Amino acid sequence: MNHPFDVAEAAASYASKSAQDILKLAFEHFGDDLWVSFSGAEDVVLVDMAWKLNKNVKVFSLDTGRLHPETYRFIDQVRNHYGIQIEILSPDAETLQAMVKEKGLFSFYQDGHSQCCGIRKTAPLRKKLSQVRAWATGQRRDQSPGTRSQVAAVEIDGAFGTEEKPLYKFNPLAQMTSEEIWAYIRMLELPYNALHERGFISIGCEPCTRPVLPNQHEREGRWWWEEATQKECGLHAGNLIAKN
Repeated sequence: MNHPFDVAEAAASYASKSAQDILKLAFEHFGDDLWVSFSGAEDVVLVDMAWKLNKNVKVFSLDTGRLHPETYRFIDQVRNHYGIQIEILSPDAETLQAMVKEKGLFSFYQDGHSQCCGIRKTAPLRKKLSQVRAWATGQRRDQSPGTRSQVAAVEIDGAFGTEEKPLYKFNPLAQMTSEEIWAYIRMLELPYNALHERGFISIGCEPCTRPVLPNQHEREGRWWWEEATQKECGLHAGNLIAKN
């Protein structure tokens, strides 16, 4: 389907619509060209909703090479639960080897996570999205009040698209809360990452993720040695909106 899609109009009219309605809109306009991003965490809700609308849903997941064993098992569990393929994106081996040779395996504790995330996550995602017309993410506004509070239901992806080839980004779960996500998972008895049973909420790479204490915000378990304003890995750079 190649007809133009008015993002501003869709973002306004779908701002308060349900996640299923936003996904329906995505499939109506992009069909099998829509890809769903699955991180091995609560995005299982996104996969579940998308699969119920389109059994041929295309799903990809980033394998940084540093994920927890529980995350790898969970990705396979979701693959088997829905009978779908999950395309695994991996970093470029030569670039990764060069960084590790120069700086070791844990350089991010000294000089920040941006280079490591750039190689392990952003670059493989950029390569994938250069071949894609539209994608759906599991981003929610309550995940990180500092950087994700303005997440729109629908947007043009300024981080990975180009003017010549715009990339349409859907965030169906944007207005859902963590409480609503977990109510959905429990109600439908969906598979979930076993790390959640050990106090992990926001789950990324093993060296950069830790459990959080009661009443700590979920993003405090990510890159805890860095400033709170830096807690994005580059996958959703467009979220970082300057505030007056």
